[in-house]
Amino acid sequence: MHRLIPTGDATRPVAFAEVPQPVPEPGEALVKVEAFALNRGETFLLERPEPGWLPGKDVAGLVVQTAADGSGPGIGTRVVGHPARGGWAEYAAVPTHSLAVLPDSVDSVRAAALPLAGITALRLLRAAGPLAGVRVLLTGASGGVGHYVTELAVAAGAEVTAVTATPARGERLVELGAAVVHEVAEARGPFDVVLESTGGPELAAAVMKVRPGGLLVWFGQASRTPVTLDFFGLLGGPEGVTIRHFHYAGAPYGPDLAALARCVERGRLHPEIGRIAAWSEAAETLVDLRERRIRGKAVLLTGGS
Repeated sequence: MHRLIPTGDATRPVAFAEVPQPVPEPGEALVKVEAFALNRGETFLLERPEPGWLPGKDVAGLVVQTAADGSGPGIGTRVVGHPARGGWAEYAAVPTHSLAVLPDSVDSVRAAALPLAGITALRLLRAAGPLAGVRVLLTGASGGVGHYVTELAVAAGAEVTAVTATPARGERLVELGAAVVHEVAEARGPFDVVLESTGGPELAAAVMKVRPGGLLVWFGQASRTPVTLDFFGLLGGPEGVTIRHFHYAGAPYGPDLAALARCVERGRLHPEIGRIAAWSEAAETLVDLRERRIRGKAVLLTGGS
């Protein structure tokens, strides 16, 4: 079968390789991949790929071999999955606890856009607590996670202010019901909850927007710049703010994938897909995603090199 593997070349970060099909573990199903999504974090890992790393965590397709332990869906079932690795390929071995059956009305392209970003959004909002009437500030909001967080939070009754780099990257968030600004300093606080994904000086600025006793959930560092907090600077800010470090990971993922697929089926969640392309265009798409030339998710379709 064909698989995309890292090259270590920033201008052509992946290339096709001919490899054997994966051999599933007893608790894994073999999925024929129809579509997979790229994530911006993966573009950073591709700059210095670890030996043997096989990228790909967001897949949708058909089960062609059931798990030997009897778990999971049967042959021919349409599924969305979140394997730990190896999804940028014609076939992927996916743990059955990280698979969900797709409703008939949810196509593979939208399904592939769900796993990492969607699971992160769901779990992030759970960390934030009940949202009805809550004022939420979301930084780095124009990517896949930001889109899902905004749509789900507004639907739950939150008042969302989203920070995006440019007006164009905030247009869809306005349509979803968020107020959009382009600098944290422009946000009209205080906020009950701040969801911070930029890092660098933005986190310190975001802390100052939290109400006394409020919560800041730190879930990313898209700026790739470490955070510096000044103790004495914070003395002039809100008292008793909780800063919580957050990372989405932790199987099983199947229940969250099923919940996301139901939301799409019922019209409660609308994946924003900025590019759909053949996987022969993977290298160019990865560069464009890294350089923020794609708004929303990038989904690639398998079907030959």
